[in-house]
Amino acid sequence: MNRYTRLFKNSAVFAIGNLGSKLIQIFLVPLYTYALSTGAYGQVDILTTTVSLLLPVISLSVYDAILRFVMDKAENNNEVLTNALIITCIGAVIGFCIIPVFSLFHVKYVLLTYLVLIAQAFQSLFQQYARAIDKVKIFAATGIIGTVVVASTNVVFLLGLHLGVTGYMLSMLLAAIISAVFVFVTTRLYRHIDFRLTNKAIIKRLLIFSIPLIPNSLAWWVTTASSRYFVLFFVGITANGLLAVANKIPTLLTALNTIFFQAWQMSAIEEYNSKDKSNFFNSVFRNYVSFLFIGASGILLILRPFMSIFVQRNYYVSWKFVPLLLLAVVYSSFSTFLGTNYIAAKKTAGAFTTTIVGAGLNIALNFALVPSMGLYGVGLSSVFGYLAMWLTRVKDTEKYVSIKLPLRLLLLNHVITIIQATLLYTALPIVVILVVEFGLFLLVVLVNRQLIQPFIVIMQKRFLK
Repeated sequence: MNRYTRLFKNSAVFAIGNLGSKLIQIFLVPLYTYALSTGAYGQVDILTTTVSLLLPVISLSVYDAILRFVMDKAENNNEVLTNALIITCIGAVIGFCIIPVFSLFHVKYVLLTYLVLIAQAFQSLFQQYARAIDKVKIFAATGIIGTVVVASTNVVFLLGLHLGVTGYMLSMLLAAIISAVFVFVTTRLYRHIDFRLTNKAIIKRLLIFSIPLIPNSLAWWVTTASSRYFVLFFVGITANGLLAVANKIPTLLTALNTIFFQAWQMSAIEEYNSKDKSNFFNSVFRNYVSFLFIGASGILLILRPFMSIFVQRNYYVSWKFVPLLLLAVVYSSFSTFLGTNYIAAKKTAGAFTTTIVGAGLNIALNFALVPSMGLYGVGLSSVFGYLAMWLTRVKDTEKYVSIKLPLRLLLLNHVITIIQATLLYTALPIVVILVVEFGLFLLVVLVNRQLIQPFIVIMQKRFLK
């Protein structure tokens, strides 16, 4: 199969799974804003952020190693899976032993958070194995299944039983467990696990690969999520609820990025040893730039009217923080794209050193900006943190792949989308804003027409015969 065709086919499969699940998550926001106060929603956001922080630590990030090692034809897949499972089980036991420490400080929801954490660790391990053995449809289906479980149980727990934060966390726990069981059964993982294959040498090799990804994940978390704690300390729990809602909108763009990235990570590994890999990487990156900016422009187009009907009135103001968060997602996506080179080359230490640049800048800017600028400071800190990470990786990954940035395309897209974002803050009538926004969106599509031209040709051949 042609490598572009394979990338497109896998992206289409992941699109079905991710878009469905992400859209359900987005449309759950009105339920959350109705059933939870801004303070309770802020607390939920802190708990879920904490889970994302601890997941790579407890699991030793071995689920990342699964994909790379299983896709290596020289490896024994059963041996890799078995030893990765052993590492995850050890991490779960260590995590359980730490619970009393948190209990001493009277931290709420410790046991429930731990259970969510461990369930997600096994879910991630099984999902990555399914993706590595090319069961991409099963991998994509778990996203929809998990989200449907979250949606249905949240209706029961939040609206029916009024369980608040506890109900939200129970929904996450059930979703992770059911998703993990689904992958385990449908891929028949029980046939691939054999504890007689326990091998200290394999465990060591997996850990050499995955352990550098732990500080990388922590540094990435600092850039992505630590701002919640700055907001909590300097502004308050209510502001954190507004930030949580504002972050849901860029999730649409993150969903588009995730769809592509899950397919791209597989292609990057498969093509890493090809002679013309740089041409392939540059061609894909150019289209990736267009893909992200068209998505960002489309979100800006509908942002204000969408938020006016999407959330309760006391959450509406959160739209003001979305444009900066959108731009941060764009730079984050560029960084993630280049980060696949570290995975493909099995040089994961480089991922950490470049991520720490963005994380350090993000923390410094959060200290400097959040006390005086509030949530706008969060957005600016994220933008400059991810920008620094991306530019650092452009230079650092030259030793693996020669990336030539499409500077003209990047400049035009930046100018148009920044004008779009600025227009939203003006006092012009909303009808005027929407008309101009639509014109600017069409201009973005025109600038990035190389991405959609193949689809136009296909449609013309089909309907204009």
